[in-house]
Amino acid sequence: MSRGYNRVVLMGNLARDPDVRHTPNKQKVARITVAVGRQWKNKVTGELQSQTDFIPVVAWSNLADLCDRFLRKGKPVLVEGRIQVRDYEDTKTGARKWATEVIADNMVLLPSGRREDEYGEIPAPRAPQQSYQAPKAQPPQYQGGDVGSLREDIDFEEDFPLDFSEMQDSTGGDGEVDVPF
Repeated sequence: MSRGYNRVVLMGNLARDPDVRHTPNKQKVARITVAVGRQWKNKVTGELQSQTDFIPVVAWSNLADLCDRFLRKGKPVLVEGRIQVRDYEDTKTGARKWATEVIADNMVLLPSGRREDEYGEIPAPRAPQQSYQAPKAQPPQYQGGDVGSLREDIDFEEDFPLDFSEMQDSTGGDGEVDVPF
């Protein structure tokens, strides 16, 4: 059997809030629907036409947690993944049905273009979660006076960068300097 290539990249807005559930094995799964619009010009009438496709996406584990915490209806998102087609038996009618969906491998939360979303607060998680705050790095504090005194504070072994104006002219006055490297 030959090996194929199954890769999908979608960029659109969430059509509804994520549906987040847990499997019997306690694995988190999120189902989202990404609305992807497209426009084209009708060649006959010259009118601008548009269509929106609603594409089902399934995210597992950490990506499902990301969906649960940060995605809401209308938020823009970029999804990378693969197409999966599966069949199942409808429990009500007993008929065999097919489902085509994208299994997400990676997600990028995109800015919405509205100022309050880009610079506002991150939405609160649905369930209480412990938050992690990385320690803030402090810039180094130099005790010396001017910038010239940094050389003495740090103990440079060599005079670098080289100041060619201080070097002796070894050729006898033609203005060229021998660089020692």
